[in-house]
Amino acid sequence: MIPNLSHCNASRDTHQVIRSLLAVQEKSKGGFNLYKPKYMTRVDQIEGLSEREIKEMEEVIERFPFRANDYYLGLINWKDPNDPVKRIIMPDLDELDEWGEMDASQEHKYSVVPGMEHKYDDTALLLVSKVCGSFCRFCFRKRLFSTDNKEVANDVTPGIEYIRKHKEITNVLLTGGDSLILSTDKLGDIVKRLREIEHVGIIRFGSKMVAFNPYRIINDPELPEMISKHSTPEKRIYIMAHFNHPSELTDVAVEGLRILRDAGAVVCNQTPMIRGVNDNVETMIELFKKLSFIGVPPYYVFQCRPTKGNYTYAVPAEEGYMIFKKAIDQVSGLAKRARFVMSHATGKIEYVGIDENKIYMKYHRAADLRRYDLFMAFDRNPEAYWLDDYVDPDTLV
Repeated sequence: MIPNLSHCNASRDTHQVIRSLLAVQEKSKGGFNLYKPKYMTRVDQIEGLSEREIKEMEEVIERFPFRANDYYLGLINWKDPNDPVKRIIMPDLDELDEWGEMDASQEHKYSVVPGMEHKYDDTALLLVSKVCGSFCRFCFRKRLFSTDNKEVANDVTPGIEYIRKHKEITNVLLTGGDSLILSTDKLGDIVKRLREIEHVGIIRFGSKMVAFNPYRIINDPELPEMISKHSTPEKRIYIMAHFNHPSELTDVAVEGLRILRDAGAVVCNQTPMIRGVNDNVETMIELFKKLSFIGVPPYYVFQCRPTKGNYTYAVPAEEGYMIFKKAIDQVSGLAKRARFVMSHATGKIEYVGIDENKIYMKYHRAADLRRYDLFMAFDRNPEAYWLDDYVDPDTLV
């Protein structure tokens, strides 16, 4: 019998034992016969929380929903009030700060048909789900989880037809929400329809499921079969994983990543920099190293978007870039492929340098093609969180 991971009084050593037990794989006729995590949407379902903690969290949940499972909650050291996994998943009263806006990158402006955004010339984004394995407290798309949001479409046909008619689109990202929250049948149907479009070369799954619930991958042999069928030598499927902290890279999660890679998917990792989770050099170094050791290249490190509720999680951009730079300087070339970027309304803006007086950026991706590789030098502003906090750049093309 697998232990109940929602037991909040367990020590870190106990959690290590639990993780080892969960890594035991028993093969049956139908595939892997493994633990199935239990999901919850109320904090009063979690053992060990005080009445005061529950009341405060419920106040937050009235505005920003909560969702987790006992596997992921089992990674938390509940004796440590500053545990980083707890910080990722458990509601914080500071989320009620009014800083920011719900759609900080103005994604809705790039919606061309229901459920699809076309911001960059060669890339389309299909919002295929408004649910995740769990809800990160610092999510930049938390607007999608509200009941009245219409950005996610149950029927992706209009988006697929748009892609079919626009031959410049070679790269399609399935996200939301989390693409791997879909059943394999439904996800496979979307992938099959996209693979019938000759000019689509890359299909990407945006997913934190390998961290939140690796059993989604381990317990479903049809998923790697589907990936193997559609991730061809000429046209690969990419999995954009979201590991924010080394503690998430459990033996079970690493096994999930192995299954995806062995099926023919290319797996990369991206993470925002989050206050109290990975906003120090040592944690970033460990994360980059562990990812590179298991063959998962670090891809993007994002500046936390100024979304409603995110002030408590955001790190000033220049501080974040310095943490990133010091970490990158201390890892091997295979671990230093990540870029520090902000997903601004106008494009992905990469931080490329800093000195005593200036911070240097360029457009890594741009909605307006004329901005590509535009190089900008701003006067330093240690209080800046976003591009809009800087003024009057010196620009060079």
